This record gives sequence, structure tokens and C-alpha cells, in this order.
Amino acid sequence: RIILSGINRVYVHAYTKDDNLFEAMVSDTEEDELDIKEELAYSRALNKHIEVYVKEVPYMSNSVLGQIAGITSISRLTDIIALFLPTTFERKKEYIEEVSSTSRVKMILDDINRDIEVMKLEEEIEREVTKKMDESQKEYVLREKIKAIKEELGDINDKDTDIDLLRYEMCSSLSPEVGIIRNYIDWLINLPWDNFTKDETNLVKVKKYLDSTHFGLDKAKERIIEYLAVKQKTNNLKSPILCFVGPPGVGKTTLAKSIAKSIGRETTKISVGGINDEAEIVGHRRTYLGANPGLIIQGMKKAGTTNPVFIIDEIDKMTKDIKGDPASSLLEVLDPEQNNKFIDLFIEEEFDLSNVMFITTANYIEQIPNELRDRLEIIELYSYTEYEKLDIAKKHLIPKEITEHGLTSKNVRFTDDAILTIIRGYTKEAGVRELDRVIATVIRKIVKDIVMNNTKSNCIINNGNIKKYLGNKKYLDNNDKELLSAGVVNGLAYTPYGGDLLQVEVTYFSGTGNLVLTGSLGDVMKESATIALSYIKANAKTFKLDDKIFRENDFHIHVPEGAIPKEGPSAGVTLTTAILSSLLNKKVSSNVAMTGEVTLTGKVLPIGGLKEKSIAAFRSGIERVFIPKENEPDLEEIPKEIKNKIDFILVDDYIQIFKKVW
Repeated sequence: RIILSGINRVYVHAYTKDDNLFEAMVSDTEEDELDIKEELAYSRALNKHIEVYVKEVPYMSNSVLGQIAGITSISRLTDIIALFLPTTFERKKEYIEEVSSTSRVKMILDDINRDIEVMKLEEEIEREVTKKMDESQKEYVLREKIKAIKEELGDINDKDTDIDLLRYEMCSSLSPEVGIIRNYIDWLINLPWDNFTKDETNLVKVKKYLDSTHFGLDKAKERIIEYLAVKQKTNNLKSPILCFVGPPGVGKTTLAKSIAKSIGRETTKISVGGINDEAEIVGHRRTYLGANPGLIIQGMKKAGTTNPVFIIDEIDKMTKDIKGDPASSLLEVLDPEQNNKFIDLFIEEEFDLSNVMFITTANYIEQIPNELRDRLEIIELYSYTEYEKLDIAKKHLIPKEITEHGLTSKNVRFTDDAILTIIRGYTKEAGVRELDRVIATVIRKIVKDIVMNNTKSNCIINNGNIKKYLGNKKYLDNNDKELLSAGVVNGLAYTPYGGDLLQVEVTYFSGTGNLVLTGSLGDVMKESATIALSYIKANAKTFKLDDKIFRENDFHIHVPEGAIPKEGPSAGVTLTTAILSSLLNKKVSSNVAMTGEVTLTGKVLPIGGLKEKSIAAFRSGIERVFIPKENEPDLEEIPKEIKNKIDFILVDDYIQIFKKVW
């Protein structure tokens, strides 16, 4: 064990090593020159503060007082005190390196004062904690006495302590159970158990409001009017469970909100897209940490009434996994025979949902869970035609955007031709959501010009200046496009964004009869291609084809655009025609399109989304469309302006297409 005792501070200029012995070249440091009075003042101040420090801070050793007794040199005094201070090694190193003795005095005084302040704060915190513990103990004792008194008076028994309200009263404020019980009571009190709103009885007024907010959508509007009419006669009719199905942007959610306003009801909305936990619907049991009611009860609390319009969005996008099946949990909500006694696992009390008008939305009717589809009244909202979009833009979108951007109709005016140009060249959708955004883009640029130039311009948007605001067209018209080679045929597809024209390309080359498929095709579409080729092989004589062509060649089918996934059986007739066009080296007119599922025997089966596909054909300048004969009733849904421009040819066997397409 070695004890090193410092003699004096020196400056080290260099180190040398000789036979494992280290030596240093040093020079003395200069001490502060203080007179007797100054040194005495510093030493007294240090002694005074050290005495207070030793009394206030229990972990400071009082042996330091004996060590510094009688010492008047502040250089020596500061070195001794620094040794005893309860501070870090780094701080003590700073004391050693500080040459000025007066600076060390200030350092010591700073450390002492800071430590005393921290000590006072610790004592204050300790007093607060002790006070709270005493109050808690006092509260506990008083509650126990109250409980004993009530037991003596016969006002309480052991079983009653399980009642939530009474348990809340008897709980200590520091108990974790208090927050859980208080949250539960808040939910019970704030739920609208019997708070009803009165429906609008003037049906003409209701219809007028719906027509003012949404163009078309007659079936949905008619169903609401029917419900209100029958309810006025019976006064006990259960609310319908409606399901609006259609592409994005056609107005499903906004129509539901307009229905609520038209009949004077509150609106609440939830989205179940992507939900895979049934507890999101029916709530969590209160035994779980952070438990809350499900989305249904949360929505009812937000509505504040027992008979709101409850919108459930994206019911076709729920998922099912190990956490449960949320679609099945919605059964109790959407089944009119069960929802008058809906039980949320958190509330654990029956809640009547039979007066709620539930309106659900979905993009694909096929993806709605089967157990729910049986309980829903499906109302399909189709794509809008160009002229329907024109009317919507003039009556709804443009006035809304002009108002929202702080302008008036005098400042901005769109010509009909300009609106149609925007619809055809800058948007490609089933609804009007993108159209609304493009119109807003034009108006924003007009507002910018007015503000920057400090003018009050009256701007007319027409075909001559639309490019100034929107740039080049994003989508080109296909009206004059010719199919330059055999093996290319126009098909019609139904996408989440409405109908679309889908070109199928087929070629063949020397090989061994293999079939190559490209273009991000789904399994169903791959099967349709295989069926089409097998049908042609089986009927080679009918099509005047030599069997060798199938054995000695490989066939390549491609559906542009390759990055976009494609699925569905309705391309069967298009695939068959494209293969025959390539084999027979016969071109198919660019004015012809077709849709329909084909079987191995050549039967043409019905398809869905005929209106959307027809709109896509109309938009692309198609003049003839082959459709399955079983889809003939769907032609009633096709707008007149489309039926006047397109010749729909009904077929039930592929041979009928083969005879008419060339």
C-alpha cells in the first residue's frame, strides 16, 4: 500500500525515461499574492461555510473541522477541504489543476451551496411523501371505521362489497382499481340509453335535400324514402341495414352522411378495413389492462343518441386470423333479429341497436363476408358517365371549391368543353374524387395569380388555356387508335377504380406446344387462358386450323400493363379471340371490344360490372361490344347516351363472336 502526499503544484514541461526511471522537467507555479486581510477574509468565509455544511449535510465528515483548525493559508485550506468534499473524481481533479487559490475558494463555495440546496429539496420531497402516506393511512382508517359502523347498523353486508358503485366508494384513492371502476361508470353514464332524435316527416323535403347533395344514385334515395314512408305508417319498423357497394369516389360515404342530415339524425362513423381482432368490435373484458369498449359502443357514445345513422366503412376489407373473426362479431350488430340486445364485453349490459340505421360500404360485393352479406340490403352505386361527371362538376364540385378557396362564381367560370377535357384527359376513375382534386388545382393556381398580382381577375377556363393550369394531358383518347397487328384484341375489365379497356396480345413461335403467360395475371385469368387454348385445339377444324400448329409452336399471351395485377374470368372470350386472331393472321377492328367467361365447350357465361365496362368502352371510342346473353337485364342500367353510341351484341356461344368479329 502506497500513500502519496503532494508537496506543491508545478508545471510539467517534459518527461524523460532512464533505466525505467521517469523524470520530469518542471517549473514552480505562482500563488496568488494576497495581503493578510484578504487571506483572513477568505479563510473565515471558508470556515463559516464548512461549519454550516457539516451541520446540514449528514454524509459530510465533521473530522474536516479538526483538520483545518488554526490554518490561515487559503492555499493549504482549500486543498484540505477539497479532499473531504463528497464529490466526483473528475471534480477533485479540477481542484488539483486549478493553480489560483482564490478560484479554488469560489469552487468550494459553489459546490457547498449547491449541495445544501439539493439537500433541502430532498428533505422537502421526503416531507411531501410522508404527508401523503399519513393522509392515505388516515383515509384507510376512517374508511374501515365507516365500514364497521355500517355493519353495526345493518346497512352493509359482505356480498354488497362486490357492487361496482359501492366498491368504488369503499376503495382507497391510491388503489389501482379506482381508475378502472371510474372509467366503467363514466361509460355507463355517458351512453345514450334512451336519447332519441325525431325523424323528418316531410318526405318531399328529404328527397329534395338528397338530390341537392348527390347526383343520380336513385335506388339508394328511393330506399330511404320507402323506409321513412313505411315507418310513418307503422311506427315500429326496424331500421334497414344498407350496404352501398361501388368503386372508390362514387359517393358512398358522403351519401350516407347526407341521408343522416336529410332525416335529422346524428352521424357516427367507423372503419373496419384491416381489422383482424374481434375485440375491436365487441370490446375487451375489464380484466385486461387498458380495456375499453369496442368500436360500436364508442361510436354510439360519440353520436349521443339511440337512433343515429351509423356508417361502417370498408366491410369488405376485414381480415381473419388467430386473433379472431371480426366479421362474425359484426353479426350481432347487423342482424335485425339480434341487435336489440347487443352486449359489449366491457359494458356487460344489453344495449339496444335496433333503432340505429346502419349503412355499410364496400368496393367489392364478392369480398363481403358471406355471413354478413345475408343480413345486408345491397345497393350498388355504379360508375358515373362523362356527362354525369359534367353535371356533378357544374352543380357540386366547382361551386364547393370556389367557395372553399375564397372566390365567387364571378371570379372563375369553367366552360362545358373544358370540364369534359379535364374528365377525359386528366382523370381516369369511376367516381369524381380525382376530378375534384384537379378542379381544386386549377382554382388554387387562379388564387395564386390573383394574390401575387393583386388583381381581381375574372377567369374563364376553356380548352384554350386549360394546359396552362394542368400541363399536358395524362390520358390520351383511343378513338382513332388502330390495331396494327393480328393477335391484339380489346377486352373490358372491372377494376377498383371502375371499368377499363384491356388489350390482350398473343403471338406464337417455333416450339413444342408450351403456353407462356405474362402481365401479372392471377390464377383465375391463367386458367381462362388455358381454357381458351384448349377450346381452340378441340375445335381446330371449325376454325380451319391444322393440328400441327399447336404441336410445333409455343404460344405467348401478354396483357399490358405488366406491373398491374389482373384477375377474373371475364377475359375468356377476349383471350380466345386474340389467340385465333394470331393463328389466322386476321386483325380485329379497334372499334370492337368484348367481355365474358368462356367454358371448354365454348359457352359464354355472364360477368359483373357491365355498366363500368360499358363506360370504359364509351370513353375509348368503342362502337361494338360483345357481352353474354345472360347479362341482357343489366343493359337497363346502361345510360342512354352510351346505348345510343355502342352496339351491344348478345352471345351465348363463342361461335357467334367468331362469325361476327371478322
